[in-house]
Amino acid sequence: MGMSGKLMVGNWKMNGSLAANASLLSDILNGMAGVSCHAAVCLPAPYLAQAQSLLAGSALALGAQDVSAHESGAYTGEVSCDMLRDFAVRFAIVGHSERRQYHGETDTVVANKAQRALAAGITPIVCVGESLAEREAGQTEAVVKRQLAAVIHTNGHCISEIVVAYEPVWAIGTGLTATPEQVQSVHAVLRAQLQAATAHAQRVSILYGGSMNAANAASLLDKPDVDGGLIGGASLKAPDFLSMLKAASR
Repeated sequence: MGMSGKLMVGNWKMNGSLAANASLLSDILNGMAGVSCHAAVCLPAPYLAQAQSLLAGSALALGAQDVSAHESGAYTGEVSCDMLRDFAVRFAIVGHSERRQYHGETDTVVANKAQRALAAGITPIVCVGESLAEREAGQTEAVVKRQLAAVIHTNGHCISEIVVAYEPVWAIGTGLTATPEQVQSVHAVLRAQLQAATAHAQRVSILYGGSMNAANAASLLDKPDVDGGLIGGASLKAPDFLSMLKAASR
């Protein structure tokens, strides 16, 4: 079990506008009575300033969807950890399958991004997960262990400060969902790998992402090694996101 209480993180992906964000965040904040889990939303970088002021003093933490592996300098288009810190960003997703797939991010790049975030006091949400071809070839365990091993190797004893998100690539936006049993078996593998690396593995929240929605959240969160969720589309609808926060607060 990770941090005391579950952690639910909305990943808005490339969605949002000033007007839509103001409305969505206000609806979420207004519905948070009775929510006791930890909650965060990861926004596109241009909206971090807006969200910082809207979320100031609230129980909803702010996150970014990516961060540069570099500290500063000639990296046009990149956003550094220090810049994120200026906007009170607490979390940064690193190594999301969409970044690995469309932007060629390697295990090493992902490990370096996690290291950069940790050094800046930002909690990296490190994503791991296998493709459908890898699952059908029986490689699930090998793939997620390889992806996490790179991060452990680069970050050593600091590894207890990360969050891990298991996102089977075949269950993201495909309509296919991993069963709670499939999810638990992979989370148990990741937990054991963390336990081999740090005495504080119980501090690490292991989230599930991959078509988690209002209908299936409770059955997934019920599993012993599922410490929360990384939620895509459902986090863009306040009633759905709130119902998942409430499921995680039981």
